[in-house]
Amino acid sequence: MPSYSEELADWARALEFDALPKHVVDSTKDRVLDVIGLALAGLGTPFGESVTQASAAMNPPGPSRILGIGQRVGVAAAAFANGALSQALEFDDTHNESIVHMSSPSVAAALALGETQTISGRALITAIALGNEISCRIGSVAPGQFHRRGFHPTGLFAPFGTTYLAGHLLGLTQAQLANAAGIVGSFAAGILECWVDGTQSKFLHPGWAAQSGITAAYLGRAGTTGPRAVLEGRFGLFDAHLQDRSVPRALHRVTDSLGRLWESRRASFKPFPAAHVLHPYIDAALKLRRQHRIDPREIREIVCPVASYIVPIVCEPVDEKRRPNTDSHGRVSFQYTLAEALYFGDLGKDAYQAASLRNPEILRLADVVTYRVDPTFPGPDQFKGAVRIVMCSGAEFEAVEEHNRGSAENPMTRDELLGKFERNAATVLSAAQIQNLIAAVAELEGARDASALVQLSIAG
Repeated sequence: MPSYSEELADWARALEFDALPKHVVDSTKDRVLDVIGLALAGLGTPFGESVTQASAAMNPPGPSRILGIGQRVGVAAAAFANGALSQALEFDDTHNESIVHMSSPSVAAALALGETQTISGRALITAIALGNEISCRIGSVAPGQFHRRGFHPTGLFAPFGTTYLAGHLLGLTQAQLANAAGIVGSFAAGILECWVDGTQSKFLHPGWAAQSGITAAYLGRAGTTGPRAVLEGRFGLFDAHLQDRSVPRALHRVTDSLGRLWESRRASFKPFPAAHVLHPYIDAALKLRRQHRIDPREIREIVCPVASYIVPIVCEPVDEKRRPNTDSHGRVSFQYTLAEALYFGDLGKDAYQAASLRNPEILRLADVVTYRVDPTFPGPDQFKGAVRIVMCSGAEFEAVEEHNRGSAENPMTRDELLGKFERNAATVLSAAQIQNLIAAVAELEGARDASALVQLSIAG
C-alpha cells in the first residue's frame, strides 16, 4: 500500500494545466500578483533590509533574483528571500482552516526555479496550484492543534507543498519525489515564541519553507533518501509534533478527492496587514465607525464574542496584547489592532507605526477592548467576527461579519485586489511598470517564459 507521500508524488507528477478548473487558474494568478506586490512592499521594511543583506552576505551570485532589486543569488536563496519578504507586513493569503500561508512560499519557490530553466506560464500556474493544494491538505489533518502548541502552520506544512512544486518542475520520478518529501519533513519547523516579545522570526517561515522545498527536491533528485511515512509514521510529522495520540487527526484528508475537490479554494486574501482571524472584527468595527460617525474619543467599551481557538493566538496574555512592543507584535493583537483601526478609521499597509504603538489615545482604546468566548462561534474553517461598541453617552452599536472579506464566501472585488497590489508595488515600481506587471500576470497562461515576471518586478 503506498504511503501518503507516494500518493501525492503520483498526483504531482501527473498533474497538467488542462486538468485545473478555471477558478483555480484564476485564483492562482491573483495569488501570484498578490505575493509579488507583498514582496515589493516588504523590501522597504527593516525586516526586508535585514533579509536582503543576509542573503547577499551568505550567497555568491547565482541564476535567480530577489524581487524588486534584482540581486542575483542561488535558487534556494532567492526563494528564501522572496518568501520572507512577502510576509513582512503579515499581509499574505491564508487557508482558513489550517491557517497556513501557502502562496508566499509557493510563488517564491516557483519564480526562483523559473530562472534556472525555461518554465512556461502554464507550467508555473500548475506548479503553484499543486503546491498550494498540498500545503492546505496537510494542514487540514489536525486544524488548530499546532497553533495551540506554539507551532506556526506555515513553517510545518508549506515545506511539503513547495517540495512537490519543485519536484514537479524539476521532473523528479515518483521515488525521488517521495524521498524529497521524506527529507523535507526534517526541515519542517517554526515555533511562535516571537509572538511573546514581538520579534520577527515568524516572517522568515514562508522563505524557509520555499528554500526547504527546493533543497529537498534537489537532494531527492540526486539520490538522497527520506522516509516514505513522513506524514503518518511513528516519528512522522503529526506524531512528532502533536505527541498525544488522542488528538483528532484526519490523515485521509491529505489525498481524499485529490484533484477533484480543491481545498486551496478555501483560502482567503487579506484586505488588512494583520492576523487573519482579526479581519472580520476589523471590518465590523470600521463599518460601525463609518455608519454611525463614531468619534473614537467617545467610546467607553468595545465588546467582542470570539471563538475559543483564537484566544491564545491574538487575545492573550491580555497585558501583552494591549501593549505590543513592535509592529509584528501588534499585528497579532486583538485589542491593539481594533484600537488602531477605530482611531484612524483604516488599517492599511502603513499601519502599526512606532508612533501609533505609543499613542496614548490608541492605547486607551486598546484598554477598553474586551472579549468573551462564544461557544456558538465556528471553528477555523470560518472566520466570523462581531463587535459591539458602547459609547460614553450610553448608545450602543453592533455589527456582525459572518465571513471574513477575502474568503470564498465574501470575496474581495477585482478592484480591491488590484488596488492592494498597486499600493504595495508603488513602494518600488513606477505606475507604468505596475500596469505592465498586472497585464503580464493576467495573460500568464500564454507566456512562453514565466521569468519575465521577475524582470518586470525590478525597479527601473
